[in-house]
Amino acid sequence: MKIESLSPKQFMVLTWWVDKSKKNYDSIVCDGSIRSGKTVCLGISFIMWSFYNFNNNFFAICGKTIKSIKRNFLAPILPFLKNIGFNYEFKISENLVNIFYKGRKNTFYIFGGKDESSASLIQGLTLSGVLFDEVVLMPKTFVEQALARCSDENAKFWFNCNPESPSNWFYREWILRKEEKNSLLVNFLMSDNPSLSEKVIARYKRLYSGTFYERFIEGKWSSQMGLIYPFMNDAECFCKVPDVSFSEYVVSCDYGIINPTSCGLWGKYQDSWYRIEEYYYDSKIEGKTKTDEEHYESIRKMIGKRKIKSFIVDPSASSFISLISKKCEFNVVPAKNNVSEGIRLVSESLKTEKIKICKTCKDSMREFSLYKWDESKNYDVPLKENDHAMDDIRYFVSTNKFSCNNLWAFSLER
Repeated sequence: MKIESLSPKQFMVLTWWVDKSKKNYDSIVCDGSIRSGKTVCLGISFIMWSFYNFNNNFFAICGKTIKSIKRNFLAPILPFLKNIGFNYEFKISENLVNIFYKGRKNTFYIFGGKDESSASLIQGLTLSGVLFDEVVLMPKTFVEQALARCSDENAKFWFNCNPESPSNWFYREWILRKEEKNSLLVNFLMSDNPSLSEKVIARYKRLYSGTFYERFIEGKWSSQMGLIYPFMNDAECFCKVPDVSFSEYVVSCDYGIINPTSCGLWGKYQDSWYRIEEYYYDSKIEGKTKTDEEHYESIRKMIGKRKIKSFIVDPSASSFISLISKKCEFNVVPAKNNVSEGIRLVSESLKTEKIKICKTCKDSMREFSLYKWDESKNYDVPLKENDHAMDDIRYFVSTNKFSCNNLWAFSLER
């Protein structure tokens, strides 16, 4: 990675700890839009600060998972540091990185804070500083335990995140109380990243609408309200089944016994996946439930003679997954089921036409017009109604191996 120029905010993040007007802050929080340059600048600044102030000390770099830290944080930062004179030794088995610079050495432990139990992983350490990448995705107990490990009087705390709901614990306790926390808050926009062209920024703006736009583009902490996919509330958003030869087929399924079962048949043509047919069975409307075997035969009839690459199924449908496996006709894959991340990926995929919904899929069309956020909750969650086709579409996008996760190349910040 090469940094050719810096915006004023990026320069501030890189140098705040030597700036006479800012170095007395105990922590820094960088929030704001995606692709704004905050993550990499904060990470480089954190490493440089550690060597400016310490030698042979211990630090922590925390993310939702160790894998995400390695991919999103260390992968771009370590090569850059090497280019400017640092060296490093990555000890994979111990989840730590030793970094060296001009005779000095500091050790950086890597921790994943995905749930409440993660707090126990960081106990017992004495740290001189800690950085949290995407802190809003971590539980409060984990963050507080990590902060408690920083007993060095010169320790500082480093946070970055994209905005979430205003009810998120980090917003309430750190963003709103920044003076009390003696924290420097820097809000980033895409325009604060000189490596992004106007054309690329415009492309990102087309990806989002509603609350996603407010959070990821405008960098605002806003509540989810109304329809989850408001841009799909129009018949013109749906297409005819193209008269083409599809190169691959995949099936996705949200399985229910009392609740509806929704199953979509997807065909790939060029760079897009089309939802060309669907099976939707609501036992409450039909007046009777179906067995696993009966659902399987109905879906098999929809598939016909097509060769299916994979059959993606709701991971909680253990009996149905077992049945498909025993039949040995299809490669069954338990779906990835991160709801908020999945909704974001579906939104991006629809906007970029990585997926297209055909007019033959009437229940999907109906649910798109009804699928809403649950405004009674203090966190982002959809209403548990009119969500079965929506779930099976989310399973397909989250689990199927195509480039929704990497829509645009890495620039300065993921």
